[in-house]
Amino acid sequence: METLRAVVTGASSGIGAATVRQLREQGWDVVAVARREEKLQALCEETGASYVVADLTDDAAVAALTAEVLAGGPVHSLVANAGAAYGTDTVAESSVEGWRDMFDVNVLGVLRVVKAFLPALIESGRGDIVVMSSTAGHQAYEGGGGYVAAKHGTHSIAATLRLELAGEPVRVIEIAPGMVATEEFTLKRVGGSQDKADKVYAGVENPLTAEDVADAVVYSLTRPHHFNVDLMVIRPIAQAAQHKVARNQGL
Repeated sequence: METLRAVVTGASSGIGAATVRQLREQGWDVVAVARREEKLQALCEETGASYVVADLTDDAAVAALTAEVLAGGPVHSLVANAGAAYGTDTVAESSVEGWRDMFDVNVLGVLRVVKAFLPALIESGRGDIVVMSSTAGHQAYEGGGGYVAAKHGTHSIAATLRLELAGEPVRVIEIAPGMVATEEFTLKRVGGSQDKADKVYAGVENPLTAEDVADAVVYSLTRPHHFNVDLMVIRPIAQAAQHKVARNQGL
């Protein structure tokens, strides 16, 4: 039986690292991709995955990544997980630079890796593209305009690809998490302020974890290949919507 091989971007921490761990536990060969080599080295020593250091905002780096990965064998699944959020300003007060940075990672970064690996995924005869979007890609909220816009773009890539690939042996799976507590994402978004980051989850005892989201990814990938999870929206029980969170309720 052929060993399945996946490429996971944004793999140095959080959801990406958790996905690498869980796929390895399922017996997959995994190539972990991120910018921070020291974190990738530690993850791969732990899991037995391989890694490639690459910046997905750089066209040449993505081309080199693709060549290196494909030289090692076929690719069956791409988990386009790399993403970022910067700032909580209103649209009126936000910076164009911040929006540009978020679009470069969340939209163009996904586009680059999808375009790069799509021929190999089709050639595999049973390909998967997992796009990590967000509930922000489906519902707007105040103070998140740039991220909301970028993740709507991420969602649109997945939805359009699914239409364009009809008839090809490639599933397009979108995972849209809500409130996820990871070690870095929110801290970066609020400019490194631990107090501000803590307030995001204040009164929510059980936000989603990186492992929860990785479990959704692995579930989707391990269904029979005729079974496509078009879109999976996952939230903690305390979160009914982007702007509706039950705090201090023991949830």
